[in-house]
Amino acid sequence: QVQLVESGGGSVQAGQSLRLSCAASGVTPSRYCMGWIRQSPGKPREGVARINHIGTTTYADSVKGRFTISQDNAKNTLYLQMRSLKPEDTAMYYCAADDRPCRISVTDFPYWGQGTQVTVSS
Repeated sequence: QVQLVESGGGSVQAGQSLRLSCAASGVTPSRYCMGWIRQSPGKPREGVARINHIGTTTYADSVKGRFTISQDNAKNTLYLQMRSLKPEDTAMYYCAADDRPCRISVTDFPYWGQGTQVTVSS
């Protein structure tokens, strides 16, 4: 059974940084497609970052150069380092996993965590 547990969210000022973590069980991050998706009220889901089974990363244009997705294979943990945060980054952030190569849609994952809230104030 796949379980994903996010942590690391919080409230910060614009320009500050946060690192989100996703502890995974039942899936090995280094072998599958893993991603971070965010959603805020009234807006569609946005695929923030994704890493595939060979380590290739992709990012939404809105976060390129500011966010970095990575994984610690020994800890079975996925990370999202977020720098230079902006108020528009405010959202619930979800960790997601797929036990197969990444699908075409950046938000199409069968397994999701419960989410962690990130709030950025100006």
